[in-house]
Amino acid sequence: MKNDLLTIGGLTVHGYGLMIGIGFIAAYLMTEFRARKYRMNTDIVFTLFISSVVFGLLGAKVLYYLTILDRVIKDPGAILDEMEGFVVYGGIIGGVLAGYVVCRIKKEKFWQYFDLIAPAIALAQGFGRIGCLLAGCCYGKETDSPLSITFHTSDFAPNDVALIPTQIYSSILDFLNCIVLCLIARYAKKERTVSGCYLIFYSTGRFILEFFRGDLERGSVGVLSTSQFISIFIFVIGAAILFTGKKKTSII
Repeated sequence: MKNDLLTIGGLTVHGYGLMIGIGFIAAYLMTEFRARKYRMNTDIVFTLFISSVVFGLLGAKVLYYLTILDRVIKDPGAILDEMEGFVVYGGIIGGVLAGYVVCRIKKEKFWQYFDLIAPAIALAQGFGRIGCLLAGCCYGKETDSPLSITFHTSDFAPNDVALIPTQIYSSILDFLNCIVLCLIARYAKKERTVSGCYLIFYSTGRFILEFFRGDLERGSVGVLSTSQFISIFIFVIGAAILFTGKKKTSII
C-alpha cells in the first residue's frame, strides 16, 4: 500500500488523511440526508458535525497519549514525535460528549440525534480504516495464510512480511455496521436502539479483531489490549442504553 498518493509542488496528498476526510464528508452528507428524511432539525446537524469532529479528534489524541503515558513521562518530547497516533475509542467518547453538550445547549433530544448519527459514525470509520490500510498502521500479526497483505514502503508496519489484513477486516465490519444500523433504524420502536446497537456491534468486532493485531505498542491491561479492555465497558454501556430505551415519539 502507498500512503503518499500524489505530490503537486510542495503539497503531498496522503492516503490516510484523504480517507479520513472522505469519511467525514460521507458521514455528514448521510446524516443530513437522514435528518431531512425523518423531518428532524437539520440546522443542528452541521453544529453537531463540527463539534463532534473537533472533540472526537482531540479525544482520540488524548487517549493515544494515555496508552503511551510511560514513554511521555520519561520523554515529554514523545508528544511531538507521536503526532500521528490516534485511538478510535477516544474519538467516539469525545465526539459523543460533544454531541451531548450541543444537544443540551440547543435543547434538542440527545438520544434522537445519537440514533440518527450512529450509522454515519460507522460509515466514517469504514473509510478511516481504508486510510489505515494505505498508511500501514493498525496492522495485523505475521501469518502464513494466503489471505494476507505485505507492505513494502510503510512507515508503520513491518515491510516485506505477510501480515493479517486487519485494516480490511475492520473496514468491512464498519461498513456492515452502518448498513445493519440503517436497517434497524427502520423498524426500531424504541429510542436508543440504534445507539445501543452501534456500541455493542463495534465493541464486539473490535474486541475480536484485537487478537489479530500486531502493533503491540498500543498498550495493555493485563492480558488484554487497551482497546479490548475499553471494549468490555463500551459493550456494557451499549447494552444498558439498548435496554433502557423508551418508546419513540417519532420515527428515526
